[in-house]
Amino acid sequence: MSTRVENATASPLEAPARLRRPSIFMMIVPIVALAFLAHGWTQGVALYPSELLTGAGRLGDFLSDAFPPDVTRIGPVLMSLLVTFEIALLGSVLGVLLSLPLGVLAARNMSPHPLVYGVTRGFVSVCRTIPDLVWALLFIVAVGLGPEAGVLAIAVDVMGLCGRFFAEAIEEVPDGVIDGLRASGSPWWAVIIAAVFPTCLPSFIGTSLFALEGAVRSAVTVGLVGAGGIGIELSTSMALLRYDEALTIILAILVVVLAVERTSATLRRRIIEGKQ
Repeated sequence: MSTRVENATASPLEAPARLRRPSIFMMIVPIVALAFLAHGWTQGVALYPSELLTGAGRLGDFLSDAFPPDVTRIGPVLMSLLVTFEIALLGSVLGVLLSLPLGVLAARNMSPHPLVYGVTRGFVSVCRTIPDLVWALLFIVAVGLGPEAGVLAIAVDVMGLCGRFFAEAIEEVPDGVIDGLRASGSPWWAVIIAAVFPTCLPSFIGTSLFALEGAVRSAVTVGLVGAGGIGIELSTSMALLRYDEALTIILAILVVVLAVERTSATLRRRIIEGKQ
């Protein structure tokens, strides 16, 4: 009995973690977010019911003008859509291939030097942070209008995505696998080929397929600024108020994006099941 009393005295009840007082940082973050919301609301970055109703009416006018879709130019539309898919595919392949060495150098457990690790991580962050539309504009200045700028923009965007996730996958490789090869005298490149890549291959493939899904959507976007593909067709149709032709293009884009997503999801599922 006395032991129970002593334990009760020595271990006073503590408040659950969810009831603890938040830190100063956690208190400042919502205040700053509310300040941005208030500033945006006063500067017109807001949603007003009257404007939403007006916009809904205009959208109705667009749909009435767009139906039925105009398929008279379906041939050029499909050719531009093929170019868009090829831009996404080539940009993804190029980005994934370049992401493999970047992933190795940006992985803490495989990078040959802390300086190399920091520089590579910074480069990958820049590739990931800058939007693909900005990259497209930069490459249009560099190589001119056309699919080449789109391919380069997609490749850099994929490098930012895959470079980060490849590095994280490499860092999750068990230390025993790497240390065993190093203890046997295997050089750095042999450890990568014999241990790192085979272990991370399912993750690499899944990430690459996911990057391809995003690349198809990004290829449409970069085309809007002149980087080739179906984006130019869509921009021209909207500018000339050919809404029925624009709807045909939108539906064609929808079909291709859904087909790529379904194919990618099926491949990823089979890779995961095969891994298990």
